[in-house]
Amino acid sequence: MNCDSATKLIPLYYYGELEPDDEDQLDQHLHECSACRGEAERQRSLAAALDRRQLDIPPLLLEECRGDLMAAIAGGAPRQVKPARGPWALFLDALRATFAGFGRLRQPLGALALIALGYVAARYSTSGGATLSTLPADNVYANVTAVKAGSDGKVEISFDETRRRQLTGRVDDPAIQRLLAAGSRDENTEVRLASVGLMKNRADSPQAMDSLLNALANDPNDGVRLKALDALKPVASDARVWKTFSQVLATDANPAVRMQVIDLMVNRRDDSAVGALQNLIERDDNSAVRLKASKVLKDWNASIGTF
Repeated sequence: MNCDSATKLIPLYYYGELEPDDEDQLDQHLHECSACRGEAERQRSLAAALDRRQLDIPPLLLEECRGDLMAAIAGGAPRQVKPARGPWALFLDALRATFAGFGRLRQPLGALALIALGYVAARYSTSGGATLSTLPADNVYANVTAVKAGSDGKVEISFDETRRRQLTGRVDDPAIQRLLAAGSRDENTEVRLASVGLMKNRADSPQAMDSLLNALANDPNDGVRLKALDALKPVASDARVWKTFSQVLATDANPAVRMQVIDLMVNRRDDSAVGALQNLIERDDNSAVRLKASKVLKDWNASIGTF
């Protein structure tokens, strides 16, 4: 589990919404990652603040909000539906009357209730769900999840929406870094290549390092793995990077990747490096890789035999 996945699961963790396997993986990640532990502590404080406030919420609202939260996590963006002008105005009037004596809505729970109630009002501002007038706009992409034909000749279609947005900023901007981390795992190879390439010289950031190590160890595209390897050069002596290098030497199918890893291992001569190279000489099926590993061991005055 990486930091991006952990951050998405932390809110569900505190409300008992995770599957046992996901909860175990998150516990393990929090034990190993100080940055995510800090985020978890922040979420815990927020959850505690929300729990101190009491408000009766209709069961239907909780069910709808929970369903949309899970859809947002699975699809990458929450569904958004634009309310009609007339019903929305009626809702605002009802909201003002309901909260007339409640005071200023500055507490976290008040804000949450306002957003949730607004969503419900928008969702039910038309009778029977979305109409032709609420079809996705040009910058909104629909993912159809169900199609059902009715006996009256009408068709009911269920769909999730993802809205396209653009963000401009510098590479050291936290928001840009979060999106680059997401881009490094995108299905589109070109997006992954561009995202990983822009992380060069940013590998000292925990989020960037997680993304680069994941790309190096798991990306199916040779070009992406080579770009990740290049971006990791400044932190090649880090223990986590070193562990991934050893994994890549043993499992990566591309000899060019394995040879570049050997080049980065030259500056760290220790028992584990010697053992990894000796193992490579014995098992690697590429003669150029074996020759490069042998040369490094000779330069180190280390035995080429089993360590």
